[in-house]
Order: sequence, then C-alpha cells, then structure tokens
Amino acid sequence: MSEPRTAAARSPLAGVTAFLRNSWRTLTAMRTALILLFLLAVAAIPGALLPQRSLNAGNVNDYIAESGWLGEFYDRLQLFDVFSSWWFTAIYVLLFISLIGCLTPRCFELVRQLRTPPPLTPRNLSRLPHHAAYRTTATPEQAADQVQAQLKGWRVRRSNGDGRVPGTIELSSERGYTREVGNIVFHFGLLALLIMFAAGKFVYAEGMRVIIANAESPAFCNTTPSAYDTFRAGLLVDGTDLEQFCVKIEDFRADYLPNGQAEMFTSNVRYTEEVTTTDPDTWEPYEMRVNHPLRIGSVRVYLQGHGFAPTFTVTFPNGETRTDTQHWQPTELQTFLSSGIMRFDPPAGMYPDLRERRTQQIAVQGLFAPTASFDGTLLSSRFPNMDDPAVAIDVYQGDAGLDTGRPQSIFSLDSDLIESGALERQARVNLFPGESTTLPDGTEVRFDGAEEFINIQVSEDPTQIWVGVAAVVMMGGLILSLMVRRRRIWARVTVDDDEVTRVDLGGLARTDRMGWGSEFDDLRDRLVAAAAVTPVLPEEADSGHTATSRGTAGDAPRKDDTR
Repeated sequence: MSEPRTAAARSPLAGVTAFLRNSWRTLTAMRTALILLFLLAVAAIPGALLPQRSLNAGNVNDYIAESGWLGEFYDRLQLFDVFSSWWFTAIYVLLFISLIGCLTPRCFELVRQLRTPPPLTPRNLSRLPHHAAYRTTATPEQAADQVQAQLKGWRVRRSNGDGRVPGTIELSSERGYTREVGNIVFHFGLLALLIMFAAGKFVYAEGMRVIIANAESPAFCNTTPSAYDTFRAGLLVDGTDLEQFCVKIEDFRADYLPNGQAEMFTSNVRYTEEVTTTDPDTWEPYEMRVNHPLRIGSVRVYLQGHGFAPTFTVTFPNGETRTDTQHWQPTELQTFLSSGIMRFDPPAGMYPDLRERRTQQIAVQGLFAPTASFDGTLLSSRFPNMDDPAVAIDVYQGDAGLDTGRPQSIFSLDSDLIESGALERQARVNLFPGESTTLPDGTEVRFDGAEEFINIQVSEDPTQIWVGVAAVVMMGGLILSLMVRRRRIWARVTVDDDEVTRVDLGGLARTDRMGWGSEFDDLRDRLVAAAAVTPVLPEEADSGHTATSRGTAGDAPRKDDTR
C-alpha cells in the first residue's frame, strides 16, 4: 500500500515539472521569439503616438487634462511611460530569454552538422526529385574523379566499395551549411542589438539647452548637468564624467519656402575639446544643420529647433534700467507666433522695505510676431521670418512671484497672482522695436527687438557604435541566409552489363527548391562535357533511355541524358 501513496505524493511534483518543461519548450521555440518580436514592435507604437513623460512631462499633463477620463485611463496603462512600463519590460525580457534559449541548441546542432559527413548515397537515385545518368568509356575511378572535380566547394564523402551498394564507387556531397550560419548570426545580431539598446538606457546622457544665436552669446560647455535647461541620464551616470567640450554659437539662418514651410535650419558654430582654451577664435568651425549633428567622440550635438527671444528694457522712476532677453515659446509653428513672459525686479536701493519692493515688480506677458499682421488691434504673424517684428503685451505691476521660492513657469504668469490682485495690469499695448509704454508711476517699458535662439540637444551614448556593429552583423547574417541554399548531390559509379562505366546522379534541395532544377542540369551538362574526352556512348544506346528530373517544367527530360 505504500507504493501507491508514494506515487500519489510524487504526482504533483511530476505535474509541475512537466508544466515547466513544456513552458520552457514553448518559450524557446522560434515561433515564440517571432511572436514576441512582433509584440515588441506593436507595444512601441503608443510610445510614438502619445507624448512620453520622460521627454516632456508638460505635454503629458496637457494631454491628460484635454482628454479627461481617457487620458487618465492611458496613464493607468502606463502609455505615457511606454519604454519603462512593466509590460514593455516583460516583453523585452521574455524576448531575450526566448532568443537565448532558441539559439543555444541551434548552435550545438550546427556544430554537430559541420562535424558530420554527408549522408550515404541512397540505393535508388531514380526516386529523387532530380536524377540523371550517363555512360562513359572512362574507368570507374576516372569517372569518379571527374565527378569529384566538378564538386569543388562541396563537402564530399567518397566511398570506394564500402557504401550502400557494395562494389561501387559512391560520392555524397552537400553544400549550403553557411545558410544556417547566416541564420544564427542574424539572430545573434538581433539579440546583440536588443542588448545594446537595453544597456544604452543605463549609460546614456541627454540634455537640452536654449542658446541665443549671436556672436555675443556665451559658449556652452558640457562639463556639468547644471549647464543644461533639462537633463536626464541612465542609472549608471551621475554627471561627473561627461565628455568635456565647449560649443560657441555664432549665428543662425532659417530658410523658408514661399508658403512659410521651413526648408533648412543652419547654424555656424565653433567647438573645442580643450575646455581650458579661452579664445573661441582658435576653435574648430563647423556648420550644424538639421540631421547633420556635430559629433565629438561618442557625443552628438543636434540642432533641434529655433524660436525668437524678445528683448525688453524697463526704466524705473529713479532712472535705473533692467534689460532682459528671454526666449518665448512658439504657439504657431507655421508662422512662429510666440508667447511668453518677462519678470523684472526693481533696483535694491529704490525700495528699502522688502515688502514694498515685492509689490513693485514688473511682469510682461504677451505675444511676439516675427512678421506682424494686425486685425484691428489683434496681433498675428503672417510669415515665420523676422521681417517686421512686433509684440502685443500686457504689463503687470505687483508681486510677480520672483522671491517666493516656488517653481515658476518661464512661459506664463501664475494665474492665482492675477486673480488674487497681487499682480495688477497697468497697460495693454502693441509695440514695434524702439517703442515703449509708460506706467502710471512713471516706469517705462520699451521693446528693443528680438534675437533668434536655437535649441540644441546633446546626446551621449557609448553603445551607439556597438548598436551599429550589431545592425551590420544582423543584416550580413540575413543576406547570407537568403542567398545560400542547401543542396545535396549523390553519384554512384558502376559497370553495367556491357562493361561500360555508368554514372548515376541524384540531387535534393534541402531548403529552397527555386532554381534547383537548372542548377542540377548545369552540373549534369558539365559532367557529360568532361566525359566527352573519350569515345562517348556506345552505338546501341538508344535515345529513349533518358533520365528524368521530376518537378517543374524547366526540369523536363533532355535527350543528352542517355543511359
């Protein structure tokens, strides 16, 4: 009675073992790997269609606010953080495991195939899809040598009487082993590509910086993350070992089509890897354009976009001035109508009382048009080039929130300050360069014009070279696997009843059969031509004894395949 209880006790463990074994076999099947690769491509689609929090959290918040419950539902599904979501990571990891589990046994199988000689010649070659036969007055050894000479580049196994048919010379040959090599190389290249993409997320660094595009603008140096307006990096990057260089923006030029569509953005820059060098005139020049980044080591500096930065001068009642140039955000990319704000703190000695000084801050909020167009007093822009600039602004006075310690938007004022009365609007005007408006307390706000700014993106990824290498290896393996075809040729050399040497040929396509009939016919023709150095076919050989190649119409029997 103890044995049944033992078997019953072991059955759950056996069931779990069987389940795990079957799961592993399913996961490591090539079909599963292809399905996971397809799922990975599908899972990446939301990352391209929806704004991603890692790139622009503001756009994500705006999308959620505009979409309501649908945006909140997308957020629960992590569709705004696709590439760091648990489900995308799960597909990625399963694909790794599937590829490794699938490729490892195939590598061992390939090694076994390479070490195994071609199979013995079948007994009846006429049953193969492609076969032929001819007779020659050469000796069996000479005929076998002629066949073997035509099989250069093939792996040949020769049996001198010890094959399937005793007393005959048999040749077994095969080629196309590199097809499987190319297939495995392709999948290993794909695996390496995925690994490099994953590793890049740990060691990459990427930052953005807005720079006024003129010769007076200071140089930007990639020495610390604090030099960027926005900066993000992988888990293994702490910002202390950035590749050091400096870039000096000298100018910017935008070319537009007549309809206002941008054709090309170009910026002349100077750069150096010697950050201690102080004279930009000695730096290397470079013309940076869209999709033509500046490459410094493993760093790429992209010209990503541009816009306009208005300049305002505020003259306070005591005669002191404050001038600032601040980039404004394009709200219409077709005409580059832009919106933004300026904040000015009054001079320290003008208002000794800090509370009173806080209530005398100046804030400017409005629109900038590079080529102004007015509908009454409503400002718009008719072309993106800066041909006739103008601004439409509201000037506020009061507490602009400069010294509250709270984070402030650089593109809009805090609406709570306006609604609470802490900021009061003192003027609403349209201004051209050089024009000004005067507030009731005598403060003058002048629009001085605008400068163009560019947005550069600095990307550092040490794995980019290996990504390129993996991609080249993957494509090389794919091309090799598509071009090489597995083929087998057998030949049996015998002496028939007329004491004439007879050569029987048979061919088999292991993979792709396309073109195999013509390949086999070419080999047969070369062998017949090589045998023609001696008197060919006896007189009694009739033309009805022909070999056949079954299959396509192009493999029809030919009269020179006589037996």
